[in-house]
Amino acid sequence: MFALNFYPDIYENLLRSHRKTVTIRLGDKTDKYRAGQLVWVTVGNRFARRHKLFTAIIDRVEVKPLAELTPRDISRENPEFRTAEDVRDLLERIYDRPLAMEEIVTVIYFSPVEE
Repeated sequence: MFALNFYPDIYENLLRSHRKTVTIRLGDKTDKYRAGQLVWVTVGNRFARRHKLFTAIIDRVEVKPLAELTPRDISRENPEFRTAEDVRDLLERIYDRPLAMEEIVTVIYFSPVEE
């Protein structure tokens, strides 16, 4: 079973309320995530204990340059974000390095599964 893990201080409330239904990851992650795959959605810091929130199904996986994120990609990543630059700024904090708008990202759409 694969997991989509999120930092609790940034995303836990959005995930619990199901307002976050997309994750944007740096690089091409198509070798790891595919449409139709079941994953655990977890929160926790890297190398620390994680907490499973729910199981989700991956609806769609797209690879594109950061500059080509759509308004839908952006708002489903975080409803407070408006631009690809907002996403870039967050990714720079998470990955701890400057990012160009030409960087490749993977957009993973997911939906909760009721158990």
